[in-house]
Amino acid sequence: MTDKSPTPSPSSHTADSLETRCVHAGEPRPRPSGALVAPIYQSSTYEYHGEDYHDVGYLRLSNTPSQLSVARKIAALEGAEAALVAASGMSAISATLMAFASAGDHILAQDCLYGGTQGFLRGELHRFGVSHSPIDPQRPESWEALLKPTTRVIYVETLTNPLVQVADLEAVVAFAREHDLVSVIDNTFASPVNFRPAEHGFDLVMESCTKYMNGHSDLIAGSVAGSAEQVHKVKLTLDHLGGALDPHACFLLQRGLKTLAVRVRAQNGSALALARLLESHSAVARVNYPGLASHPEHERAAALFAGFGGMVSFEMVGGTAAAETLLKAVTLPTVAVSLGGPETLLVRPAAAIHSQFSAEERTASGIADGLIRMSVGLEGTDDLLADLTQALEAV
Repeated sequence: MTDKSPTPSPSSHTADSLETRCVHAGEPRPRPSGALVAPIYQSSTYEYHGEDYHDVGYLRLSNTPSQLSVARKIAALEGAEAALVAASGMSAISATLMAFASAGDHILAQDCLYGGTQGFLRGELHRFGVSHSPIDPQRPESWEALLKPTTRVIYVETLTNPLVQVADLEAVVAFAREHDLVSVIDNTFASPVNFRPAEHGFDLVMESCTKYMNGHSDLIAGSVAGSAEQVHKVKLTLDHLGGALDPHACFLLQRGLKTLAVRVRAQNGSALALARLLESHSAVARVNYPGLASHPEHERAAALFAGFGGMVSFEMVGGTAAAETLLKAVTLPTVAVSLGGPETLLVRPAAAIHSQFSAEERTASGIADGLIRMSVGLEGTDDLLADLTQALEAV
């Protein structure tokens, strides 16, 4: 397959800025037929010349030119040795956890996770004999008591959904090394612009590329980055699960990644301005944003992150009724799930992304009925501030 696969870009080394890596890392060299943009290789299979069968290009095996090119770009952005793209963020999460935990094994998982991840841990993995224990990400001293001889993985998120909490990430890495665990982190909310977990010692970094990595609300994709050995192990599981990313989605993702740095930095700035507005308004009971000094983990976030992200959540004083009034009053944001695109999105988690959990479970996780999650887009900051102000006044 070496005659058809793109070679690593000369500009993918870590001395380059993140902006330069976004544009040039992983691109085919030499450029196919001189094309400035990597082509879409819309082929499911490739010629066989007697090499090892598993090295022959086949779309389900994630080893075709389109898949390899975008994976190399992601590895360069994450500061990792290797990367793998998958058909969705959940495909990447599922393949990773199944690659490192078998029947009878045990996982330590952050106590407040994305709903899809929680469902996979409680449902599919539980059915296949893999147990898990929730850990308080702010109390590393409590983790050892939850360890079992069969514990294999510790799993956290850089920023949690929807409360935007910041785990003690340095303690996670140290704990994993001390107890020979695979440290896995979902970095979706931060993206490699704001935080690169592999450079801080995490074994495997996952992104829902549906979100900031692509950034245009027009595809579903996921990625896993880490050492070549561990990523290959995930790949073998993904091969069997069939969660390969198709060539056109690879093309869209590669295009989106070229503007990742400028997009996310713009969203960082707008989110901080909006969070400050919300914190100052009497209709808002609480704002969750790590860029605010009032955030419990602000100092940790300031020390670790290059930016505080584009995700803000806030709780309305008037509960559900006030939240629903505000959602109807805004004119620029759209009420929709997902995040990380150019459009500002609002959603009430209790009615959407966490609706499958009981009221008691949501309360225990700090997800109030009047909580709104906001994914800040790329509209003008002043425009967003003006629209949110008028919506708050309508409550």
